[in-house]
Amino acid sequence: MTQTPFTTELLAAGGPDWLTTKRRESLELFNTLEVPHEGVEAWKYTQVEIDFSKLHPHGKRETVTDVSALPQSVQERLTGTDVGAFLVLDGPDVVYRTELPAELSAKGVIFTDLKTALEQYPDKVQQYLYSVVPAEVPDDTTIAAPGTTPSKSPDPSEGKFSALAAALWTNGAFVYVPRGVEVELPLGSFRVMSEAGTYTATRTLVVAEANSSVTFIDEQDSEDLPGTYAIGAVELVVKDGARLRYVSIQNWGKGVTHIQRQRGDVGKDATLNSLVVTMGSTLSRTEMQSYLRGQGSDSEMLALYFANEDQHFDHYTLQHHAAANAHSDLLYKGVSDDQSVGVFSGMIKVDLNAQKTDAYQKHRTLMLSSEAHNFSVPQLEINANDVRCSHGSTTGPVDQEQLFFLRSRGISREQAEKMLVTAFLEDVLTRVPLKSVVAYIEGIIAKKVGAA
Repeated sequence: MTQTPFTTELLAAGGPDWLTTKRRESLELFNTLEVPHEGVEAWKYTQVEIDFSKLHPHGKRETVTDVSALPQSVQERLTGTDVGAFLVLDGPDVVYRTELPAELSAKGVIFTDLKTALEQYPDKVQQYLYSVVPAEVPDDTTIAAPGTTPSKSPDPSEGKFSALAAALWTNGAFVYVPRGVEVELPLGSFRVMSEAGTYTATRTLVVAEANSSVTFIDEQDSEDLPGTYAIGAVELVVKDGARLRYVSIQNWGKGVTHIQRQRGDVGKDATLNSLVVTMGSTLSRTEMQSYLRGQGSDSEMLALYFANEDQHFDHYTLQHHAAANAHSDLLYKGVSDDQSVGVFSGMIKVDLNAQKTDAYQKHRTLMLSSEAHNFSVPQLEINANDVRCSHGSTTGPVDQEQLFFLRSRGISREQAEKMLVTAFLEDVLTRVPLKSVVAYIEGIIAKKVGAA
C-alpha cells in the first residue's frame, strides 16, 4: 500500500540536537518501510488500515491543579490505586502529577515525564533512550551453530510503527532507580486521550540499575474515540541483579487503534516480571519481548485479554535466551466473545551458547461465542543441546455443565459467565501481588459480561 510520506513538520519541536537527528532518521526510515501485510508472518492475521497522510496529532492540554478536573475514569482509578507517585497525561501533555516521596529523591530515584527528563537529566536519557526499542526492528536472529541455518531476520516492515513511535513521540514516563535502591510502593502513569481523529505517540523508559527494585504501572484509558491512534514504545532496562515489575493496562475506548512494542533487556541474575492487560480499543497490536542477556536472568511474562463485540486483539511475544542458565515463563490467557478476533504468536529463541535454558510458554483461550475467532501460533527455535523448553496452546468453549450448575442455583447468566471467566483468568491474577490492580481488572471483566 503506497503511503504519502510524513514530513518533518510533524516532528516534535525542541530538545537536544542528538534527539532531533534521531527523530529525523526515524522518520526517514518510516517513510521507506511498507505497512506490514498478511505476507509478513508476524502480521499474518492483523492488517492495520491507516491513511497516514490524514493523521494529525492530539491537541495540547493544560495543567490542572485539582483531581476533580481530571477525566472521570482517572478519578475513579486514583481512588482505588496504591501507587506512591503518579503522572497523568492527556494526549501529549502532563496535566497532573504528584511528587516522588522525599526519601526516594534523596536516594537518587528519578520519576518524571520524558520531556522534563530531557531537560534535567539529559545524559541519562541519551544513554538509554532507543537502546531497547530502536526505530528499526531489532534483529533477533538466533545465534546458531556453524554450518546450520539460523532463523530469518525480521521483515523490515515489522519496524514500521516502531519507527513512527521513535520519530513522533511527544512525551511519556521516565523512571530511574540507582544501584541498590529499593522502591517499595509502585509508581504509575495514567494516559488518556480526549480528541477523536488524532494520534498520540508516547514512550515509557524505565531503568533499574544493578541490585535495585521497582514496580511501574502504565495505564491507558479513554472514552470512545473514532479514528484515533495510540502508538507507543516501552523500554525496560534491568541491570545485573535488579528486579523490575511492569504492568500495562490498556482500556482505550471504541474506535481507538493501539499499537505498542514493549521490550525488556535483562542482565545477569536480574528479574523482569511483566503483565499486559488488553481490554479496550477496537484494534490492538501489542508486542511483548524479553531479551535475556545475562546468565541467570529471569523473565515472567503474563497477559490476559477479553475481546468482545468487533474487537481485534493481536499479541506477539518473544522470549530470546542469549545467555546460559536463564529462565522464562510465559502465560497468556484470553477470552473471546461476540464477533471478536484474538491472535497470539509466541516464539522462544535459544542461542547456541544459552545452555541450561529453562523456558515455558502457555496460551489458553476461552470462547464465549461460536462467532468469535482465535488464532494461536506457539513456536520454538532451539540452538543449544542442554535445555528444557515447552510450549502449548488450547482453545475451548465455556463448560456448559458448569454454566448449568451455576444457573440452577439461581445465578443469572451474566453473573455466571463472570464467575467462570474470572475463574479461568485466576491463575494469571494470583501471580500479581497488586491488589488494587487485580480489583480493577475484575471490574472491567464484570462490565464486559454485563454483570457490573
